[in-house]
Amino acid sequence: MSTEEATVTAERELQGHFEDKIARDQRVEPRDWMPSGYRETLVRQIAQHAHSEIIGMQPEGNWLTRAPSLRRKAILLAKVQDEAGHGLYLYSAAETLGVDRSELTGKLVSGRQKYSSIFNYPTLTFADIGVIGWLVDGAAIVNQVPLCRASYGPYARAMIRICKEESFHQRQGYELLMTMMSGTAKQRAMVQDATDRWWWPSLMMFGPPDGDSPNTRQSMEWGIKRHTNDELRQKFVDMTVPQAEALGVSLPDSGLVWNSERGHYDFSEPDWAEFRRVLKGGGPCNTQRVERRRSAHEDGAWVREAAAAHAAKQAARGEAAV
Repeated sequence: MSTEEATVTAERELQGHFEDKIARDQRVEPRDWMPSGYRETLVRQIAQHAHSEIIGMQPEGNWLTRAPSLRRKAILLAKVQDEAGHGLYLYSAAETLGVDRSELTGKLVSGRQKYSSIFNYPTLTFADIGVIGWLVDGAAIVNQVPLCRASYGPYARAMIRICKEESFHQRQGYELLMTMMSGTAKQRAMVQDATDRWWWPSLMMFGPPDGDSPNTRQSMEWGIKRHTNDELRQKFVDMTVPQAEALGVSLPDSGLVWNSERGHYDFSEPDWAEFRRVLKGGGPCNTQRVERRRSAHEDGAWVREAAAAHAAKQAARGEAAV
């Protein structure tokens, strides 16, 4: 057998072992062999997820100095800190695939990698903070809980803690809205206005319709995803309608109605033209969000350099002591 033939045979054996592991619903770990497409898909998805957590700090962080009470300020500060931690977990998971987080950040600020389109909308009132917790974090939970069973070990394990914290964020957002809905007519109007503005972008968080989602089928075959975009979107709608009724707000969709035959709510299609426009950089806050992330990255360069120099000095001292 020639060297080339031996290489092909070895690759087939590795491919077979990988496929058997996926079929058995076992975890793929960093040292395991994996197809290049599997690795590239994971890097793209995990990086986009990490970028979304970091960029997502901005619309809520914008209200830290304007929260109406010390209690609300403390809650919001804790949540923003949680989002920073989520980004850290996810960048760390991505690094197990052989990429560097500084490289990923460079791709983000240069526009070569994306983040969730939801974070390109402005937070106009404090009611937006509650609606983000209720709708945006609620959609994130529906989307991310299945990722706790993703086939790639480091990603799945990171998602377990992230989902626990996202569940808390969703509850605190809903509690804020319940408080506001028990307040003045102006406060109730603020909640309804925020709901009207965030409903459709929240539905778009699950990605394009299944027919327009080129990566879904392969990701499901590899066990990275467990449900299609449309399945997750339907689950979110079914979960959220009763919550809106309990809250006392209406969802801005005249086509939203219970379908007894399907056992699900029917709802209208989001504006997918807007979705594509925002993804391409045409959202209300795209430029602002990326520019602030770029500025923060550049302004923090001296901290990273100092930390690297300190680590190198400590390593040198350790070697000298040996």
